[in-house]
Amino acid sequence: MIDINLLRDNPAVRAALLKKEPNFKIDELLSLDLELRQKNSQIEALRAQKNSLAEAAKAGITPEIREQSILVGQQIKSLEQALEATQSAFELLALGCPNVPQDIVPEGFKESNKVIKEWGVKPEFNYPIKKHTELGEALGWFDFKAATRMTAARFALYQGDAVKLVYSLMIFMLKNNIKHGFAPIMPPYLVNEKSLEVASNFPKFREQVFSVCDDLYLTPTSEVNLTNIYRDQILTAEQLPIRMTAWTSCFRREAGTYGAAEQGLIRIHQFEKVELYTICEPEHSEAEQLKMLKCAEDILQKLGLHYRVSLLAAQDCSFASAKTFDIEVWMPGQNAYYEVSSCSNCTDFQSRRGKIRYKKHQQDATKLVHTLNCSSLALPRLMVALMETYQQPDGSIKFPEAVNELGLF
Repeated sequence: MIDINLLRDNPAVRAALLKKEPNFKIDELLSLDLELRQKNSQIEALRAQKNSLAEAAKAGITPEIREQSILVGQQIKSLEQALEATQSAFELLALGCPNVPQDIVPEGFKESNKVIKEWGVKPEFNYPIKKHTELGEALGWFDFKAATRMTAARFALYQGDAVKLVYSLMIFMLKNNIKHGFAPIMPPYLVNEKSLEVASNFPKFREQVFSVCDDLYLTPTSEVNLTNIYRDQILTAEQLPIRMTAWTSCFRREAGTYGAAEQGLIRIHQFEKVELYTICEPEHSEAEQLKMLKCAEDILQKLGLHYRVSLLAAQDCSFASAKTFDIEVWMPGQNAYYEVSSCSNCTDFQSRRGKIRYKKHQQDATKLVHTLNCSSLALPRLMVALMETYQQPDGSIKFPEAVNELGLF
């Protein structure tokens, strides 16, 4: 959640916010904020007046004191009701306010993203290449028709060596992340509404999440789960940074229709993903973001996959992020780059919602931590890149040795 003081006192911050979401109603939010403060001041003044009347009544209750006390009480009740309505309107609008992009973030949308690094080279083939859907069908790895029959469109059923590949890659990625200092976490797959609000998915992205029952939802990403581990807690500086990694299935409605370019595993409702998550002191969040990025890059380098890293423009950054790096891997069969990781510094945006604080020293006032998240990595697109990069003329796939972490191949 945005720090309203930043918007009150700093026109430059308001301008930066509009770089990210030009249509956000800043003036309305500030008007509601002013109205809240005015109503609170009025209520405090009336309460002080009521206390003065009570003090005067100790010497004897007169008809004038009684009448005035009743009137002030009615005014307080009326203002409190109005305050509650204003507070609700303010909170709803404030929850829809995105994080402010950092100064380094380019202005604009996707076309303004800035490629800051490329690794490896695009593979060349001296034979006709196939897409992962063609390769998978010939190898008997996927059955999308069966998945649609038993569930719905845009779900995947993995078979045989595809299942082995999923587990081998997930363990490979977890081992990589643990070596980089991230502790493994196994959270529940179901999350409640408050958890989604704290992670900044609700209320803005409610339509993208699968509801189950009893006010529980399927997690869209383990970022939600990891954000809420320390919700409503005060940490010590000695506990920080807290670095975590989690493997979960992720579930997203991905509302909309998609063309042939996003068939197969490119965009599906359920997928495996390993996540990185860091909680740290504000002055260390920039360095932590680079550490997370390096951790995710190491996976692609060990797999020998060509990729690029982009600094996202303001309107392409996620809602909660102040600065995001995307890692995009090259998929030969698609003849395009596709994102396999977003590495985001959410500063104190999520921690303000979740009241995740820390103290430098015992006698100090509490401060909000910074939170960061990074995909490391999203599995389906990683599988696509591997299949299309390492395909052979006969339609088989020869994976690099790093894939065989579990000895299944």
